[in-house]
Amino acid sequence: MKLALFGINNGPMADPDIMRSVAVAAEEAGFESVWTGEHVVLPDPQVPPSPAPPLVPMLHPSTALSYIAAVTRTLKLGTGITLVAQRNPVVLAKEMASLDQLSKGRLLFGIGAGYLHQEFKALGVDFETRGARTDEYIDAMRELWTSEKPAFAGRFVNYQDIQSRPLAYQPGGPPVIVGGSSAAAYRRAVTRGQGWYGFAMDEDTSRACIEALKKADANYQRPASLGKLEISITPRGRLTAESLKAYQDMGVDRLILLQSGKTEEQLLQFVSDTAAEFLG
Repeated sequence: MKLALFGINNGPMADPDIMRSVAVAAEEAGFESVWTGEHVVLPDPQVPPSPAPPLVPMLHPSTALSYIAAVTRTLKLGTGITLVAQRNPVVLAKEMASLDQLSKGRLLFGIGAGYLHQEFKALGVDFETRGARTDEYIDAMRELWTSEKPAFAGRFVNYQDIQSRPLAYQPGGPPVIVGGSSAAAYRRAVTRGQGWYGFAMDEDTSRACIEALKKADANYQRPASLGKLEISITPRGRLTAESLKAYQDMGVDRLILLQSGKTEEQLLQFVSDTAAEFLG
C-alpha cells in the first residue's frame, strides 16, 4: 500500500517554506507522493458544493509541484485534481510536459471534469460540455506528449502542422488518474486512465465505487496500453491499522491522506507520527 499526502499547495502549506518542509519530511519518511488540490476560484460566499471557504489560499498545482520537484529527488508529484475542462488543452499539455521533464518523470496527472458552475462561469467555459471536453482533452494532450508529428481533429480541439517540445518525460506521457464517482468518471477511468481517484470516502463508499469500476470495466473496452487500473482513495477520518487492512482487502493501491494540523510543527508531527505507525 502506497501512502501519500493531500493538500500540499493549500491552507498553511500555501506558504512556500511550510510546503517545502512538509514535502522534504514526507520524502525522508517514506511517503510515495504528495498531491495538490485545485480550484482557480472559489464561490464567495461559500455555498454547497464548494469545498472550502473563499479565502483559503490555494497555489497553482504545477507551480507548486515544480517548486517541490526542485527540493526533492524521489517523491512523486500528484495533481489531485486538475480540472482539465477549464483549460486550453494545448497549453495544459505543455504545462504538464514541462513539469514531467523538470521532475524527471515524477508527475501523476490526476484529472477531473469539475463541478462548481461558478468557477466555469468566471473562466468563460461552458459548464454543460465539461465531460465531453474532458474526454477529448485527454486524447489531445496525449497526442502532444507522445507524437513525433502531432495532429488532432475533434469537436473542441483541432491542430496540425505544429510541434510542442519537449515531449513528456515518461513514455506515453504522465499517467492519467481520473477523479470522480459518477458513471462518466468510471467510464473515463476505464477507457482513458491509468488510475482512478476517490476523494474523502469512507470504507462503504469506497467499496461501492470499486464495485462500480468493476462493472464499468465489464461494459467498456480498456486499451491494453493503459495496464492495470490503479486505485487511489483519500479516506475520511484518521487512518488505523484496521482501516488500512480494509482498504488493502478492497484492492486499493494508494491512500492519499488528509493532513491534520494548522501550523508547520503540527503538520510535521502528522508526517512523523503517520510514518512511524504505518511506514516503519
